[in-house]
Amino acid sequence: MIVCHCQTISDHDIRAAVDWVRAADPLTGITPGKLYRTLGKRADCGGCLPLFLDTLRGTTTFRSPEPPRKTA
Repeated sequence: MIVCHCQTISDHDIRAAVDWVRAADPLTGITPGKLYRTLGKRADCGGCLPLFLDTLRGTTTFRSPEPPRKTA
């Protein structure tokens, strides 16, 4: 499904970018801006942002894993 018509970004593109960013740095924060840069694109009109965010939140690897707890 096309999420961003201006930049031709699909839900598959978003999930793949999240997976790539997460694989590169498991603890990094993931933002729409970071994903646009990962895909080599720029936000244009912003009309896609609600659907972009819904797709992002629905991606299983979106949330960063809990950091290891320090033992005393």
